[in-house]
Amino acid sequence: MVEEAAERTKLWWGAALAMAAVGGMRGKRAALAGLSAMAVSEVLSNAVVKPVWERRRPPKAVVPHDDVDDRPDSSSFPSGHTAAASGFTAAVAVIWPAAGAVCALPAVAVAVQRVHSGAHYPSDVAAGAAIGGLGAWTVHRLPRPLQKVIS
Repeated sequence: MVEEAAERTKLWWGAALAMAAVGGMRGKRAALAGLSAMAVSEVLSNAVVKPVWERRRPPKAVVPHDDVDDRPDSSSFPSGHTAAASGFTAAVAVIWPAAGAVCALPAVAVAVQRVHSGAHYPSDVAAGAAIGGLGAWTVHRLPRPLQKVIS
């Protein structure tokens, strides 16, 4: 269920819509920051690091369930799902800490699921989380005219 919600970032788009709908101006700013950080994190993870750092997925023999046949063929390192989740969550937390805390629960679930499913090694997930943090930091350090939009 977590994997399905995290596919194509549906979970984070839904969270952004909910924050924008119920959070007033702060919710809208948090949603925009989260989606921006998610996009930056995905580009860093999937277009910059993955093509450079080829790593095979964990061996099927170490995954104790049948979901192992449903894994992607791309490089295992880093976890793009985790990068998107942590980038979104970290960027939201800067603007709306309570919403960031709520987002942290599914973000951790996404990271754990990526290892449990056999799609990633724990180090892939840790690198994805670090990339997400970098994405959030980047969004909050944008040039002043762009920063006014999300602050």
